[in-house]
Amino acid sequence: MNNLNWLIRASRWARNPPSPRMVNLVLAIIALGLALKGLEHFGLIPDWAQMDRPRGMHLPRP
Repeated sequence: MNNLNWLIRASRWARNPPSPRMVNLVLAIIALGLALKGLEHFGLIPDWAQMDRPRGMHLPRP
């Protein structure tokens, strides 16, 4: 997107900001994601909550 589109979006957001409930919801989701990432980083996630295979498709190379 170019800068003009971002400026139009920002002006609409400034005229009609999100409700405090929506802001709290977004902040809670971000905090939950950061908490999960921190638990994963320190190795505190139990084995049953981890994936068996890594993400993404790994096709064999010919």
